[in-house]
Amino acid sequence: MSRNSKKPTRPEFSRAALVPGLLGAIALLAGLALLDSWWFIVIQFAAAILALIMCVYAIQAKAYWWLLGLAPIAIIWNPILPLGLSGQGWQFLQLLGALVFVFAGFKIKVPIAPNEMSHRGR
Repeated sequence: MSRNSKKPTRPEFSRAALVPGLLGAIALLAGLALLDSWWFIVIQFAAAILALIMCVYAIQAKAYWWLLGLAPIAIIWNPILPLGLSGQGWQFLQLLGALVFVFAGFKIKVPIAPNEMSHRGR
């Protein structure tokens, strides 16, 4: 027969947090230009919501240590009860938050349940 008669193996995990992580990083980097404008509230909503979504993925992946970086992002960028930060400290937090988003997005691996794997190919 042929060498390629093996069945392809299905992945055991997905990187579900990658897209929200990259979007969060893009939002925070764009927020550097919008710090003093009315549009910054959009950045705050995006960052807080994406951080909460990634918290859910971190819990599903049992990667609880990422909550130490993601939960503060959800709190600091919360537009409902803003902290009122400004200046270079706020710019530094924007960059730090973007790094947390990117690293968490790449490192969080959500396991795929066996029953999900059998339905994915259909």
